[in-house]
Amino acid sequence: MCANARRPGASPPLTARRFAEPSGVSRSIAFSTSVTVMPKAAHILLIEDDLSLATNLSDVLQEDGFEVTVRHRGDEGLRHANQAESDVVLTDLRLPGLGGLELVKQLHETQPRLPVVLMTAHGTIETAIEATKLGAYDYLQKPFEMTELLGVLHRAAEAGRLMREPVTLPDAPVESRSALVGTGRAMQDLCKDLGRVAAKPVTVLIRGETGTGKELIARALYQHSPRAKAPFIAINCAAIPENLLESELFGHERGAFTGADQRRIGRFEQAHQGTLFLDEIGDLPPNTQVKLLRVLQQQTFQRVGGAEVISVDVRVLAATHRNLEAMMRDGKFREDLFHRLNVVSLQLPPLRERREDIPVLVQHFLRKYAGDFGVARPAIASDAVAVLQADAWPGNVRELENMTRRLLLGARGLSINADAVRQTLAARNAETASPGPSFAALAGDLLARAQQGGRHDAHARMLAEAEREILTQAITLAEGNQAKAARWLGLSRFTLREKLTQLGLRPGQPE
Repeated sequence: MCANARRPGASPPLTARRFAEPSGVSRSIAFSTSVTVMPKAAHILLIEDDLSLATNLSDVLQEDGFEVTVRHRGDEGLRHANQAESDVVLTDLRLPGLGGLELVKQLHETQPRLPVVLMTAHGTIETAIEATKLGAYDYLQKPFEMTELLGVLHRAAEAGRLMREPVTLPDAPVESRSALVGTGRAMQDLCKDLGRVAAKPVTVLIRGETGTGKELIARALYQHSPRAKAPFIAINCAAIPENLLESELFGHERGAFTGADQRRIGRFEQAHQGTLFLDEIGDLPPNTQVKLLRVLQQQTFQRVGGAEVISVDVRVLAATHRNLEAMMRDGKFREDLFHRLNVVSLQLPPLRERREDIPVLVQHFLRKYAGDFGVARPAIASDAVAVLQADAWPGNVRELENMTRRLLLGARGLSINADAVRQTLAARNAETASPGPSFAALAGDLLARAQQGGRHDAHARMLAEAEREILTQAITLAEGNQAKAARWLGLSRFTLREKLTQLGLRPGQPE
């Protein structure tokens, strides 16, 4: 439906983004210049006995791209969760039929990989933390911002996907969308090492260039470990601002810093008795390195601004593309932390060192995306595969996957030939070899023209160009999902939509 359309009787969209009065949001977009495959919409089971509130929440969640099923009693919600597939359960604490805490407990026993998010306006935060100990993924205390709720639900849906979507090994009889693919010696040796350490209660450091599949290895270690039915929590240390990373990992107490209006648990508490995957560990700030070392040594920590010592049982997996030995020599990474993380090290080979796996990787990606593009029998010529094998693949397996999607889209159901591969590789090389002017160069040019009297809006033009660049990159990285891009940018979806329109980046139009 249109951004401002609403069905008769529905609550009008409001600018105040508080829980009692959720605002409307628009659908996601995809630029026509990008190869976009929108993921299947996550399904939310909403359990809320307040009919008006349930309707408002359902409207907002659906407009954000979720599929929603509503139940008004706890026992009805439990029955539905056990009979139909859901990606996340969003439930109130006080419900008729079955209370929220008991609902969390029973769902965790029957479906430990199903994330449950608890909403509460009753009792204390300690009640919500008790729910977390019983297996809840996260909790929100009313009133809360709708952007906060949407952020939690998107993280919960992704966490559930990482736990439930199987990572199959090369010799598995059934191949899933997430698979370790390869028949060469390097991949076979890696899978042997993975099999030897998956069930061991040791910390593993996964090393390899960007795009080699470090997250897949982490998920495989988790899924083949005794903790496979406990939480798997992933966090990208490079994607979170330094001033928020400690709180993200360890939680915080109310009043610990500006904006900390209630106690929050961190990822370590969420991962209790499960597995915590710290991606891009080489980007961890020095102060946080000290706290992480303490957790690895003692299995205890304190929330930011707190005095309580919290004990956890967490297996830590870490990954990096950086040279940690060089960082240690430069004083940027602690040597004692390195040795704590490097109990077992798994080195992922770059794609250029396992070219013999490129044919099976390409076939895997063709099967993976054929349905998304409506191709019944995807095919690629042998000489086209040979061209792919000859490339250096600086972006490794991830780049090959994106290239295969692009080729599949351009083939329009026909077999992919060698000329199409050469043209696509040439376009990629031209893009990387001819980057646009830097912002420093653009600023110099604008000021030089202003000095000559050619323009009088250098400041506004510079800000507009910077805004265009970050919005374009964000919406492309989010594969057209406005809600996701808005969260990354710290904007409301309404504001983002307005800016996209102003800059000519409207849905379906090229940038």
